[in-house]
Amino acid sequence: MAGIVDVQRYPEACQTFRWSALWDLFDGDPERLNLAHECVDRWVGRGTALRLKHADGRTEERSFDELADWSSRFANFLEADGVLGGDRVAVMLDPSLAFYGAVFGTVKRGAVAVPLFPLLGPDGVRLRVDDCQPRRLLVARDAERWRELFPHVGVVAVDDGFLTRLAGESTRYVPATRADDLAVLQYTSGTTRGFPEAVRHTHRAIVTLMVAALYGLGLRRGDSYFCPSSPAWGHGLWHGTIAPLALGVAVGAYSGKFHAGRLAEALEEFRVTNLAAAPTVFRMLRGSGLADGRRFALERISFTGEPMDSRTWQWVEKAFGVTPCGMYGSTEVGVIIVNYPGFVGYVVKPGALGRPAPGWEVAIVDARGEPLPPSTVGEIAVRRKGGWFRVKDRGWMDAEGYFYHEGRSDDVIISAGWTMSAVEIEDALLSHPDVREAAVVAAPDALRGQIPKAFVVAERGDAVFTRELQEWVGARLSQHEYPRAVEFVEELPKTPAGKTDRRALRERAGGRA
Repeated sequence: MAGIVDVQRYPEACQTFRWSALWDLFDGDPERLNLAHECVDRWVGRGTALRLKHADGRTEERSFDELADWSSRFANFLEADGVLGGDRVAVMLDPSLAFYGAVFGTVKRGAVAVPLFPLLGPDGVRLRVDDCQPRRLLVARDAERWRELFPHVGVVAVDDGFLTRLAGESTRYVPATRADDLAVLQYTSGTTRGFPEAVRHTHRAIVTLMVAALYGLGLRRGDSYFCPSSPAWGHGLWHGTIAPLALGVAVGAYSGKFHAGRLAEALEEFRVTNLAAAPTVFRMLRGSGLADGRRFALERISFTGEPMDSRTWQWVEKAFGVTPCGMYGSTEVGVIIVNYPGFVGYVVKPGALGRPAPGWEVAIVDARGEPLPPSTVGEIAVRRKGGWFRVKDRGWMDAEGYFYHEGRSDDVIISAGWTMSAVEIEDALLSHPDVREAAVVAAPDALRGQIPKAFVVAERGDAVFTRELQEWVGARLSQHEYPRAVEFVEELPKTPAGKTDRRALRERAGGRA
């Protein structure tokens, strides 16, 4: 694969990029394409495909040959079991050979893979099962319980009996899918919606994904890559799994309940050179102290999902000797703003989302959809199908073309006529040495309409500290821009994907906890 992957200079990457060149990375074409073949089968004989760090401390490595065999056996199993092209197959397993083999085996078959987080409770699973109506549901435990709950679904326990049956299937399976066939249903973690939403991805999605892989993650052949996000959610599935495998790079994943010390061990043991994680993971590493004094091989670090506060950003630079690079996009269009990790000639600006990814035109627009001049706050939008598509976040652009995040459109706080950014207030709170975590949302107020309310995780938690924090933020932002209400909590609510659950905080701030 020569060409687009080998461009390592920022100006050249922008000048020479062509959307059509992404197809050169694949065996398939705009008519016939199979995501599983591109991620697994064509790399047989190329070495390691999976590097797993388990919560109990174990490490596990699996080759492309093993993954190809398992997934082909599973595709044959599905065919023999009556699963047809387009049928849904839900996979509720921890990261393992079985998880990846089942997902890619489903896609080989031409069915639709539906990864589900294994720690979802009955109500969470029911919402998704009722929505996507899977023919099969793979589980590691409590199979009888799930069969009672979903008698219309074929629940398959991945146990010794199943593995014995699977071993009798052929290790050869030839996919026959079109590029526009549905391949994956990926559920959102529900940070802004009351119910999970299924995002539909075709086999063709792997092509657009390469923009994020090359310019957002900075993936290169020969990388030792690691992404601790669960592959049941978007970041862990697309950026943590499909992006590296599509380039022949092994997946590095975490399996089980997250522990910062285990991640630090994995970074050392696997000699990880490229790490992608949510800002929450870096904050947990910072707070644990378990990364201090270790010898790491990191060369590139990326994050996405939410902004990284300046204190954590500075800690990452000091602890790893690497500048963290954010990337930004939306479910509908993919990654559109990147920081080009590893590219010569690109300067990362602290606090900036980055600059437009190759092939995208990005702007800040007003309420009428008209582009705004630099340093003016509006909505982030991308040129799509001849018009500006808003991505539901507010931000601004500086004179050099770097974009900055001001929070989701529903995170803007208008108090007594003043417009405030929840993101800025959070960042100022997190710069205080005694604050471990903080989140800010709009709370209703009879006099001002709304006020900023901060939920803070800290060792201290009295009225004196509340006033200290308000003065700390006001001194850094402005006299009116500080949290007028502060609530100290033991921990912030998180979605299963590791993001702060702002919907839950808004409900709590509005008296609907």
